[in-house]
Amino acid sequence: MKYMLIMRSNDAAVEAYEQLDFTEVIAAMGAYNESLIKAGVLLGGEGLTDAKEGFVVDFDTTPPVVTDGPYGETKELFNGFWIIQASSAEEAAEWAKRCPLGPGSKLEVRRVTELEDFPQDNEWIQKEAGWREDSDAAIKASAAAAAERRAD
Repeated sequence: MKYMLIMRSNDAAVEAYEQLDFTEVIAAMGAYNESLIKAGVLLGGEGLTDAKEGFVVDFDTTPPVVTDGPYGETKELFNGFWIIQASSAEEAAEWAKRCPLGPGSKLEVRRVTELEDFPQDNEWIQKEAGWREDSDAAIKASAAAAAERRAD
């Protein structure tokens, strides 16, 4: 099963982070990421830029309204994520508890739905399966071409 670990922090946690030695933060996150990789559970993950660079699309109206960040009062900011492969929610929770975050930060852990979770006779689910196969083939071809260019 795939799980997404969603990093959220409040304003106080963001301010505390800004006071930390960046080299130490990178080393702690690097060690955590390395442990996920060595265990073979990390499928992906990224940090996000400051909320000032983002925007929100609000669908309460037609057409939707776009509001640039920052978003006024922020109780929690979504700062990054990991996608891991775990055998259970308990295993995902164990990995989440090892993350080097401090007070004011949380990891929300959510199972990622997979095609098998949906009715297999649905036209759109069948199309999605085909799109994923095509995408996987394109990614493999692109990686092979990049490796070939590096070899030259």
